[in-house]
Amino acid sequence: MSALGIRLYGDPILARKTRPALLPSEREVVAELARNLFDTMEAFGGVGLAANQAGVGLRVAVIRIPPKEGPGIQAVLVNPVIVSGEGLQTGEEGCLSFPGLILKIRRFAKVKVHSLDQRGLPLETNAEGFFARALQHEIDHLDGKVFIERLPLLARLRLKPELTRLKKEWLRRFNNLYLA
Repeated sequence: MSALGIRLYGDPILARKTRPALLPSEREVVAELARNLFDTMEAFGGVGLAANQAGVGLRVAVIRIPPKEGPGIQAVLVNPVIVSGEGLQTGEEGCLSFPGLILKIRRFAKVKVHSLDQRGLPLETNAEGFFARALQHEIDHLDGKVFIERLPLLARLRLKPELTRLKKEWLRRFNNLYLA
């Protein structure tokens, strides 16, 4: 198992929709990718990571939420799709592809997600709160969307000069650490 690099905002792979993982024929690839995604996520201090953030165009994501007041959550999602969402929540989000940037993002409060596990078995995940937020964030990545696209247009326009500055800083500071 090994950590992969993280693709930073501006890398074209982050704007492309990922292709479905074909199970069972790609089972070994998916299992190794999931292990590497967990290693990478932990190395960079995240709670979720989509494969395209690590430069792999497969529809696979991992989430690990540490326990606070109960059991923690660890999930491998293969070909996930949000089938329903309800309510709204607004909360702070960060992203490993945007190091140090924290924004308030509005998302569904509860979601139902259909996916496969890494063996190819169907999963239905019902989530709320932070887990629902993490699922939506990672599925957005797999759909070629980054979290700043969830901001209202005016907020995105105001953020543009800051993103330009941050991109230069990230390339200078993190190029060797982040890019695979």
